[in-house]
Amino acid sequence: MTMNIGEASSASGVSAKMIRYYEEIGLIAPAGRTASNYRFYDADSVNRLRFVRRARSLGFSLEETERLLKLWDDKARASAEVKALALDHVEELDRKIAEMQAMRDTLSHLAERCHGDDRPNCPILADLEGRPLRQKTAAKEARGGCCGD
Repeated sequence: MTMNIGEASSASGVSAKMIRYYEEIGLIAPAGRTASNYRFYDADSVNRLRFVRRARSLGFSLEETERLLKLWDDKARASAEVKALALDHVEELDRKIAEMQAMRDTLSHLAERCHGDDRPNCPILADLEGRPLRQKTAAKEARGGCCGD
């Protein structure tokens, strides 16, 4: 059974635009063509597209996805190679999570220091500008300054 690109897209969960892109970059083999030059996909192609969609949904890069596809195709592969690739990806995810947690903590801290009222001064904007945060003083508070200006 063969499918056109729309049907392959529905069956795999990969948009038609991404299917064409994956073909263009060589991640998946180019589709067969009908006599009228329309793309057609078989069940194996759709399975590959599902594999790519799932790998990408887990955050694997295009290069990592390509390596995973090659390992998937190699029935004589050592599962240790697949595991190593997965664990490398887990380390990268942990690094990104730590970076995002640091960003979250910084923004939370800055938001706590801002009064969030009608005064114009704000430590969030001061930080984005690159000015260091300073302890608020009673004099600044009396003038209507905000926490850290």
